[in-house]
Amino acid sequence: MSVSTAELPEEEAPSDAPGLRSGTLGTADIAFFVVSAAAPLTVMAGVAPLALLLGGVGAPVGYLLAGLTLAVFAVGFTTMSRHVTSGGAFYAYITRGLGRPAGIGAALLALVGYNGMEIGVYGLLATTTRDTAHALFGADVPWLPVSLAGLVLIGYGGYRSIDFGAKLLGVLLVAETGILVLLAGGVLVRGGAHGLSLSSLAPAHVFVPGTAAVLAFAFAAFTGFESTVIYRREARDPARTVPRATYAAVGFLGLFYAFTVWIAVQAFGDDRVVQAAGKDPAGLFFTAITTYVGGWAADVMHVFIVTSVIASLLAFHNAINRYALALAEEGVLPRRLGRVHPRHRSPYLAGVAQTALGAVVVLAFRAADADPYQQLLLWVNTPGMIGLLLLQLLAALAVFRYFRRVRHSEGRVRTVLAPALAAVLLATAIVLVVSHIDLFTGAPRAVNVVLVVAAPAVFVLGLPLAWWLRRHRPGVYATFGTEPTEQPSFR
Repeated sequence: MSVSTAELPEEEAPSDAPGLRSGTLGTADIAFFVVSAAAPLTVMAGVAPLALLLGGVGAPVGYLLAGLTLAVFAVGFTTMSRHVTSGGAFYAYITRGLGRPAGIGAALLALVGYNGMEIGVYGLLATTTRDTAHALFGADVPWLPVSLAGLVLIGYGGYRSIDFGAKLLGVLLVAETGILVLLAGGVLVRGGAHGLSLSSLAPAHVFVPGTAAVLAFAFAAFTGFESTVIYRREARDPARTVPRATYAAVGFLGLFYAFTVWIAVQAFGDDRVVQAAGKDPAGLFFTAITTYVGGWAADVMHVFIVTSVIASLLAFHNAINRYALALAEEGVLPRRLGRVHPRHRSPYLAGVAQTALGAVVVLAFRAADADPYQQLLLWVNTPGMIGLLLLQLLAALAVFRYFRRVRHSEGRVRTVLAPALAAVLLATAIVLVVSHIDLFTGAPRAVNVVLVVAAPAVFVLGLPLAWWLRRHRPGVYATFGTEPTEQPSFR
């Protein structure tokens, strides 16, 4: 914890208060959290058809390139994790490398980014549940009760212990990836539409104008993978577990996404997949699995898309709670949010606050008669996505600068080359996403400008907050982002 108990009133001193359950999560458990946050089935069924429509048969390579970029980022990121052990994750890294004002801005950005990534998805939960109910039973389900029920369900999942969440996410992740593996098996056994082909790897199909749009979609598909470090305090042997889980998550997502999109190409054929994606993008994967496996498998896929969204919500909810816990311990957020449940050892009050915030946003969009997908999901999710990409860029810069300022025994590849290259690649990714923002939102230009500016504006707001803390709460400012036993030495 970053704030010494001497600075707190006696009744708030946390010395005998319960803490998070340490030594609970293994590599697989943490990987389940971060891969579930990415929602692989939802990304493939809902977004990959658009990538195919814009990028053609070379679209699978876009996911590989995004995965390689984030693997480069992970090199410096995980090296830094051996030197920063606080629960602040991104903002702690950025504080160490770029200073406290940038770190405080990053803390605000992380809260807004992760909340945006979760709260918007309650709109997706409503639409996928509605589509599934209509496809299976011909029923029309109103979206608000589904979103509110989701808030209660996810709130309960975050209230329970972290190992409960890990086990639940493990089951849901196996289900959603399993149905795509079943589709792949059917396509491979039958040899695809016209025989299996590797033309997706041909430079003529990769280096096309639409590849930039594919890369934008691909980077968005990895959102949340970096949250491995958030669980450091609950990990078994975190120095090994966190890096392994990070590489496992990036490697799995990159290969699985690319393979699954390639399977979709084989299912329809090189010459027909773009036409099929344009004709019915929402139904592309359902048509494929009906053809190669059977109608029953399409029904199962509908159900598993709903559970995929639930898994993503729970993963982001747990990450947000731990960020709020860390900031409450820092003294930036109210200290009550730092309370840990004595039995479940979860940051339950942070979870209650996050659930309440989600309910307010959902109800506000409903009161405005907004569409749960086009507005609640896309307008709330998009700033969150941009915010997390911006945090990754800031973290890469922080890693580079941190290892220039301290003595260490790490190699230059990990501390110089990898973070510098990652910063260039991530900056490129942000440019690609922003330049294709209309593909993500379908919103008017004025709305898109607001959605793009929101994330950097939140970061900038952290600068006057840092000044205020330094002036009015110097004890909090002086210890922000430091290790529990460390004497602060950076500005």
